[in-house]
Amino acid sequence: MTQTFDIAVIGATGTVGETLVQILEERDFPIGTLYLLASAESAGSSVLFRNKNVRVREVDQFDFNLVKLAFFAASPAVSHSYASRASAAGCAVIDLSGSLSLPAVVPEANAQALVGLAAPVQVASPSAAAVALAVALAPLRGLLDLEQVNVTACLAVSAQGREGVNELARQTAELLNARPLEPRFFDRQMAFNLLAQVGTPDEQGHVPLERRLVQELRDLLALPLLKISVTCIQVPVFFGDSFSVSAHSRTVVDVPAVNAALEQAPGVELVEAGDYPTPVGDAVGQDVVYVGRVRSGIDDGHQLNLWLTTDNVRKGAALNAVQVAELLIKDWL
Repeated sequence: MTQTFDIAVIGATGTVGETLVQILEERDFPIGTLYLLASAESAGSSVLFRNKNVRVREVDQFDFNLVKLAFFAASPAVSHSYASRASAAGCAVIDLSGSLSLPAVVPEANAQALVGLAAPVQVASPSAAAVALAVALAPLRGLLDLEQVNVTACLAVSAQGREGVNELARQTAELLNARPLEPRFFDRQMAFNLLAQVGTPDEQGHVPLERRLVQELRDLLALPLLKISVTCIQVPVFFGDSFSVSAHSRTVVDVPAVNAALEQAPGVELVEAGDYPTPVGDAVGQDVVYVGRVRSGIDDGHQLNLWLTTDNVRKGAALNAVQVAELLIKDWL
């Protein structure tokens, strides 16, 4: 008989939490009892899992001794309040909030980061942007002597949760119906527009997500001295992040070898030359990072340019967390 594990999903009514539950079912994760947890406002609702409606419970009342693994797919405040309680109960933790000082894991890039961790294991599933970039760049570490990576991250509004999705939908409807636009969640018009920052900048002009992405990518690629420049912009897309990436190598870039490595890399779908992927047409609902427009610099053979797109909620957040859990059940649970 296959061993099963009782698990909890905190933030089960959010966009990531709901997708996480869906993926657990799709991948036939060996679950005994599934506990769905959320705030008091969301408790009492239900989520469909294996043809049954599972009632959402209030996280504040939950006994973590009941489970072996907990996914924290809620706000940083929730992770700060309850992750230590879960760990004290002997429960492994996978945190998606980015607020805890935990080793970040992307199975396609650094599964070895789990080696040597003591039970109960606490790990982070990093930001969706970091997952996408690590999946695409990790296969190239043997080909490129990376010196610098420059990224423009075009982030979907679902990175802001359901509130961001609802706000874009509302603004779009208002404009298409010739009604006055009143920004609410975003500080200005989001529909049919681009916002040059995602979050509040610090004194140096960098937003927290940009700083987080730099550190996560260095950790995931095991390149602590890698120079990384990141600009995160908010785009009027519901789901699917896209990235313009320029990587500089100390050695001359062999583009055919890069294409061959990407073609064989797990979690990557290489789009043939002359075509390119888009979030709506390709990435949304899929389990891979699409890579296209692979080319060297116009006048710099040490430069490699890439275009990436992926489903930020599915691949970048929920699926990565489940893939980490699949590694944990082999040796750590």
